[in-house]
Amino acid sequence: MGDKSFFKPIGEGGDRRLRFRIRTRLGRIVEFLVQLEVQIAGTWLPVVRYDNAHGFAHRDVLDSRGRLVEKKPLKLATLGQVLEFAEQDLLDRVDWYIERFVKGRKSR
Repeated sequence: MGDKSFFKPIGEGGDRRLRFRIRTRLGRIVEFLVQLEVQIAGTWLPVVRYDNAHGFAHRDVLDSRGRLVEKKPLKLATLGQVLEFAEQDLLDRVDWYIERFVKGRKSR
C-alpha cells in the first residue's frame, strides 16, 4: 500500500493551496482527498474537499466554521478519474469557491 500526502500552492499570494492525500494498493487508488484551503489571519481553513470517505466519491462544500453546506456524489468510472476531475475543478473555480466562502464569513 502506498500513501502520499502533499500540498500544491495555487497562485502567487501564498494564501491558497490544495491538500492531497492518496492511498494506493497494487497501483490503484483506493482512498483520496483533494481539499482547497485558504489562509485567513494566519490559519488554514478548508473550503471545498473531494474524497471517498463514507464509501463513495463526493464533493463537500464547507462554511467558514468547517460545517458541511453541500454534499454531492460523483459518478465517474474510477477513483483516478474522480481525483483528476477534483483537481481540475478546484483549480478552475478557485476564485469562485473562495469568494463564496469569504462572503459567508462576513455575513456571520
